[in-house]
Amino acid sequence: MQAYKRSPTRGFAWIAEGFRLWKRSPALITYLTFGYLLILVVLSVIPLVGQAVASLILPIISLGVLNGTLAVHEGRKVGPDVLLSGFKSNVAGLITVGGLYLTGTLLALGATALFDGGMLLKIMVGNHPLNEEAMATPGLMNASLFGTLLTTPLMMAYWFAAMLVGWHGLSAPKAMFFSLIACWRSFGAFSMYLLGIFFLVVGGPALLVATIAQSSPALASLLTVPLPLITIPIVFASFLPNVLDIFGHEPPPAAHG
Repeated sequence: MQAYKRSPTRGFAWIAEGFRLWKRSPALITYLTFGYLLILVVLSVIPLVGQAVASLILPIISLGVLNGTLAVHEGRKVGPDVLLSGFKSNVAGLITVGGLYLTGTLLALGATALFDGGMLLKIMVGNHPLNEEAMATPGLMNASLFGTLLTTPLMMAYWFAAMLVGWHGLSAPKAMFFSLIACWRSFGAFSMYLLGIFFLVVGGPALLVATIAQSSPALASLLTVPLPLITIPIVFASFLPNVLDIFGHEPPPAAHG
């Protein structure tokens, strides 16, 4: 499996290419984006098991988003069912990826108890509200930094795993290993990519709204609603250029199934 090393400037290029992809089919990509988020929200509110189930099927839905954006990239017509197309591609392997990611995340959060007595873990799993009492917990900041340090390589291992399992047929452990290596080889590009996403979703809209508010507060308030409906789908659309650039521009036949 060849993972190409890309220069830091490619991180911004992925976002620009995502914008161009979104312009080709804004309705479909917006549907994929918010359909994905809705599924996760609905599953997460199920008592006791919801968050775990959401984590397990997240790679399946993620693959559906990739399949949909690939169809846009290739000019193919697909229906709403493309969001669930991941259920046709090595479901066991995809669920295993979700399980490994969930297990790794829980272990990492559990390790942060060394600093804050387990408060961060309680907040993240929904057992304690994020209130003033929680924020005042001694060691919470150190726990957050330590948790970030532990989960960053886990996120890198997870980033391409669903695609590698669904499109290339790799086993979950092997896919996560190759994903980690791919992200590490282009760490600079991913750093710029995340910086660009932050500006697109948070910094840019906030600056725009603040500027307009100087002359028209009402218009600024109105813009806070449609802006996320544009920026978030662009972020989702940028995942495909990222995948094709790192692993080659021609997806395997399994991606079209």
